[in-house]
Amino acid sequence: MHAVKSLRSKSRLSVLALMLVFMVILAACGNTASTTNNTATSNTTSSKDDAASAPSSSPSNATAKKPVEIVWWHAMGGELGKAVDALVDAFNKSQNDVVVKAVFQGNYDEELNKLKASLGTKNAPTLVQVYEIGSRFMIDSGAIEPMQTWIDRDHFDISHLEPNILGYYTFDGKLYSMPFNTSNPILYYNKDMFRAAGLDPEKPPRTYEEFTTVAQQLTKNGVSGASFAIYGWFMEQFFAESGAELVNNGNGRDGLATESLLNSEAGVNTLTWWKQMVDNKSMLNLGRKTDDTRQAFGAGKVAMILDSTASLRGIVSGVGDKFEVGTGFLPHPQAVTDGGVIVGGASLWMLKEKSEEEKSAAWQFIKFLTSPEIQAQWHVSTGYFPITTKAYDVAIVKENMTKYPQFRTAVDQLHATPLNNATKGAVMGVFPEARQITERAMEEAINGQKSVKDALDQAANEITQKIQQYNRSIGK
Repeated sequence: MHAVKSLRSKSRLSVLALMLVFMVILAACGNTASTTNNTATSNTTSSKDDAASAPSSSPSNATAKKPVEIVWWHAMGGELGKAVDALVDAFNKSQNDVVVKAVFQGNYDEELNKLKASLGTKNAPTLVQVYEIGSRFMIDSGAIEPMQTWIDRDHFDISHLEPNILGYYTFDGKLYSMPFNTSNPILYYNKDMFRAAGLDPEKPPRTYEEFTTVAQQLTKNGVSGASFAIYGWFMEQFFAESGAELVNNGNGRDGLATESLLNSEAGVNTLTWWKQMVDNKSMLNLGRKTDDTRQAFGAGKVAMILDSTASLRGIVSGVGDKFEVGTGFLPHPQAVTDGGVIVGGASLWMLKEKSEEEKSAAWQFIKFLTSPEIQAQWHVSTGYFPITTKAYDVAIVKENMTKYPQFRTAVDQLHATPLNNATKGAVMGVFPEARQITERAMEEAINGQKSVKDALDQAANEITQKIQQYNRSIGK
């Protein structure tokens, strides 16, 4: 408890000082030649350097308690990894009681596989970042301590955190993990092409029906009206936009999911709509990679694409002055009024078998991450949503909104989404496998190898079998 009390006193450092530290470190990261594979080494080195430079002449310093060290596994590579390093260094420099070591573990799938292998061993981290579709597994693993435990113990106010983001990670009234990097997909479109086609550049299509018409009007002179990557996340989003659940038992939230609903009316209608545009040549099929649709959009080969909000700065910067980029909400079936988007990204999970001292230290780091000022800097540095509404009042966020007004669409879309089981998102223990099966079915239908109904029926049956096998494996 000595560490916790000490941390609370040191947390009174001015917000300005923390922000300056963070921004200076981030600038340094942007100029470094090191890669994210060096994350663990660089953080360990900086921690040792800090310890070595601390004054040790007085007896009280010589006998002072060593800082608590916690290990955080993450899946943020490239520029995102540099932003993580800056964030960790800012926290480590803001106080002397905790040292966070951030360790890059590859992509989300690779990281989760490493975590599974480490559970029950001394090699497991204190904190781990896990993508949203790994949530059911994390809960069923029995290896984690819900964030709600620390929220209740510390009387921590979460009323300022985004309710639609908290909704995904809340189960049975408990917040199990703390949201960290959060995104939604939005529609990106070429405003110049809209003008040339006689369309209002300030009114992107809002419904499936409108989208079909606009895509046909934009298809001319070697340009396709649209291109969607064959990505399971997009199909999941269209289910939510349709107000439909992807698995039974309230999307796996009222009870453990036992059946896939991929072949329901929402799935058939969405994939039929998608395939019809490919068939009439107003939709260009470029396969599974969002990188490919993004490049085609930037090159002026397609007029509309779907992509993550986290890609916004990269897309706008990449286009430059070639044309004006517009953003819009995801389209939905015309008759639907209760649909919306599901949050994507990842959250932070605390492992329960660690010492109380380590978990207390991890909680202090998590509180640091949720502060409006740090969330503001994380948002501006990466493009991910801030998880707290208070971040929108921070000056650098206001400036960023001025520079990238397209991001207002993402915020408005999130806030316009009603919170229900469809928009909270599905949960199942085999979600990564289910997404791959879904993408295979989408490909088969779009490429004409199977009918839409047959492809989705087969996929739904396979996913259902995997769900039930998983449930049996955990004794349910």
